[in-house]
Formats: sequence, C-alpha cells, structure tokens
Amino acid sequence: MSKGREGAAAGAAAAVLLRYLQEQNRPYSAQDAFGNLQREHGLGKAAVAKALEQLAQQGRIREKAYGKQKIYFADQEQLPAASDAELRGLDGNIAALSTEVQALQQSCRRMEAELKDLNGSMTTPEMAREVEELKKDCASYTEKLERIKSATNHVTPEEKEKVSWCWSRGSRSLLRASLLAVSEVS
Repeated sequence: MSKGREGAAAGAAAAVLLRYLQEQNRPYSAQDAFGNLQREHGLGKAAVAKALEQLAQQGRIREKAYGKQKIYFADQEQLPAASDAELRGLDGNIAALSTEVQALQQSCRRMEAELKDLNGSMTTPEMAREVEELKKDCASYTEKLERIKSATNHVTPEEKEKVSWCWSRGSRSLLRASLLAVSEVS
C-alpha cells in the first residue's frame, strides 16, 4: 500500500472513530473501539490504535491511562453546553419517565402475579378429567355401600346386647379369679 493510500485510510479511520466517540459519549479502550467498529467499517486493530493516538494528540478526544491500558473519550468541552431551561426540561422528562417506569413495573408485577395464579389453577380439560375421576370414585363407593346394606349377616341389636353381657360377665369372673390368686400368693 502506498503512503498516500495509508494516510487516506488513517484519516478515514480517525473520522469514523471521532464520530463514534461523540455519538456514544462514553469511554472506550482501543480494543473495545476496534471490536465495535470492525464489522461495520473493517478497520484493523493497529489502524484503530494509531487513529485514537492521533486524535488524542490533536486534542479532538481525551486520553486517560489506567495502568498499561489507555481509555479514550470525546472531549466534553467541544460538546454544546445545555442551558438552565434545557436542564429543567430534561429533569421534567426524567421525572415523568421515572413515574411511567414505576407504573409499568407495578403493572408488570400485577400481571406476573395473575399469570402465576392462572398457571397454578386447572385448565378446563384437566378439570373435566378430575370431575370424571370423582364421579367414578363416587360410583364405586355407592356400589360398596349398597353391597354392605344388602348383606344378610348383619348383627342385630339383640345379638349385640347378648355379646356385651357375656363379655362383661366374663371380665368380672376373670377379675375375681385374679384377685383370689393374688390373695393366695400373699
């Protein structure tokens, strides 16, 4: 590549980088600027680093060193200053947008809670299956109850009274026998 073409490429890279830094208005390292502009403009890493150094020497951008790494950012003094009216207008916009954000966040939380409730409830087909299962259970219990009622081996109240009387009589006899055995031992 000739020196004339190299200079034109360096000038184009410097113009692209200057415009990018002013539009973004935030600090970038040479590596970050290269990574962000490589796909769009096809700039090489060395060309980006060289163009950033050149812009910093010309005073069109600022450079700050952090250890071995250098950070480049647009010169804030070259940007137009905002008037008090513009600042108040921006503060009003910020307050309005903050209120809108809070309202949207609250609406989002409400919708998420409603979604959680809906996800936790049964759908119509699930509910229909549950009703069918309960009907089957109810039918089987009804059938079992009918079988128990129709059985002929029920205990009558007289038979129950007789068994109760025999049991109480037997337990009294057993109690007397155990008392006699204890008194004979002592």
